[in-house]
Amino acid sequence: MNLFELLDASKTEMMPEDYKHRSVKELENRVIEIKKKFGTRLMIPGHHYQKDEVIQFADVTGDSLKLAQIAQETKDAEYIVFCGVHFMAETADMLTSPYQKVILPDMRAGCSMADMANIKQTEAAWSKLQELFDDTILPLTYVNSSAEIKAFVGKNGGATVTSSNAETMLAWALKQKKRILFLPDQHLGRNTAFKLGIPLNKMAVWDPIEQKLHYDGKREDVAIILWKGHCSVHEKFTVKNIEHIRSKYPDMKIIVHPECTFEVVQMADYSGSTKYIIDTIQNSPKGSKWAIGTEMNLVNRLIQDNPDKEIVSLNPYMCPCLTMNRIDLPHLVWALESIDKGKIINQIIVDESIKEYAVLALNRMLDHSS
Repeated sequence: MNLFELLDASKTEMMPEDYKHRSVKELENRVIEIKKKFGTRLMIPGHHYQKDEVIQFADVTGDSLKLAQIAQETKDAEYIVFCGVHFMAETADMLTSPYQKVILPDMRAGCSMADMANIKQTEAAWSKLQELFDDTILPLTYVNSSAEIKAFVGKNGGATVTSSNAETMLAWALKQKKRILFLPDQHLGRNTAFKLGIPLNKMAVWDPIEQKLHYDGKREDVAIILWKGHCSVHEKFTVKNIEHIRSKYPDMKIIVHPECTFEVVQMADYSGSTKYIIDTIQNSPKGSKWAIGTEMNLVNRLIQDNPDKEIVSLNPYMCPCLTMNRIDLPHLVWALESIDKGKIINQIIVDESIKEYAVLALNRMLDHSS
């Protein structure tokens, strides 16, 4: 399901206007009351990129896979109100038990990157790539992808990857087949492959809109086929941003997420997953100086949590992730009050036929990266 389908009024119930006019205090009190009433029967996972007004009520914070795994382990939780985006809630639904209901407070909370690879495009690409390269390709997908894409990968012998284990999983995949199709983020794929010693001239790009492979060399030299997708937030960090930091703050370290472009990752001092960024900042010495290239809500939180350090965003004009910010306090309260009234809204349910192969892709990752 892509973002446009999520916005289809026939499939999505919209929040009543009343919630927009309640005071912040009233909304916060309602969250506290309902959480107290339901106790361990209710769980609120919150992704690192969520707004402070929402994250303050999260029972656990983390990246998408970690949150889904914790939900899976929290057997008392009948209601899982996932404060993240759609593909994250899908993963939680696939990993949790049938009696557990996963709810997304705002169905408009999609992911532009995940939407850059839909199942029709992927099946069409696979067919053409098989014609070009025969049976020499294994698909991998970033967990920032739809359940349908995860299922496609699982069905074709591949696995999911996270930004933390992408190197491990790509190394595993290259032992299985000669070539890898990496979905949907070309930047994570390129940066990971390069770290493993694969030169840029062995990487091609598949354009799902043009339905064309972009590559200048000999076809037989292709080792990595990168899907032409990206994170609209991380792609906004630029070489000029780094040059500005180097000029203005020559003693400041630069740390970025591997969803940033190749040039930015190469110029940065450090690159790694969200957890890596958080851990690096928290464990750095007092007085250290950092420019961070990742989502703005998280950067602001790191600034607040580390007052003994000088921290700035690598791009000071960066906006928070728009789809992540769809989930706000009114939508959270609407979801919780609906549960309290015995009405489930915006429940995320992955079809069993999709779930089977998507979980297979997830389990292959867990088996080979633990």
